[in-house]
Amino acid sequence: MNLDVGFRSRRVRERLIKLLQKKGITHPEVLDAIRTIPRHEFVYEALGHQAYDDTALPIGHEQTISQPYIVALMTQALLQGDPLQRILEIGTGSGYQTAVLAKLVPQVYTVERIGSLIRSARQRFADMGILNVEMKLDDGHAGWEEKAPYDAIIVTAAPTRVPTRLFNQLKMGGRMVVPVGPDRQDQQLLALTRTEEGFEQQDLGIVRFVPMRQGAR
Repeated sequence: MNLDVGFRSRRVRERLIKLLQKKGITHPEVLDAIRTIPRHEFVYEALGHQAYDDTALPIGHEQTISQPYIVALMTQALLQGDPLQRILEIGTGSGYQTAVLAKLVPQVYTVERIGSLIRSARQRFADMGILNVEMKLDDGHAGWEEKAPYDAIIVTAAPTRVPTRLFNQLKMGGRMVVPVGPDRQDQQLLALTRTEEGFEQQDLGIVRFVPMRQGAR
């Protein structure tokens, strides 16, 4: 890499970290993951100059890579409580959120419904030496029951209600972070902890995610 380009990359990453801290991201391991995972590798080359801006970017197929703040917020919420060993991610997309999780958790399982996205993400993981991710092409509503139960589940597309089939793949005391609400309207980002009585809920704020769709292609 050109030294000047590398310097600018480090500088803009640190600027992003300071912004995330101002917005309430305090978990040191989450901040380190955001700092070290090369987000520019997960976006179109033409958008590389925006890779470390705090904004969502298109990745094709009417999908987006989430803004870094949302990635950090959801990850930080997952890490509250006992250490995690196994996470299920619904919506691999570009693989950026997956890569962040893979830096923090021993085993990540991820499900994506669009074949070309999962193939691109798999190649990125191979290029980066990320070895603790298992991937599946499938409808995210079904989760990955064969690998359950999970310590945590993160959903990066919005169902209209809490997805019961996914929630039931959590271990008792496990945590799910999921945006819930209608397409193209404000959605509520929820952190749910599974209990014997059902779940405890924490509201994390208003977000807008692409809808969680049926079927794989």
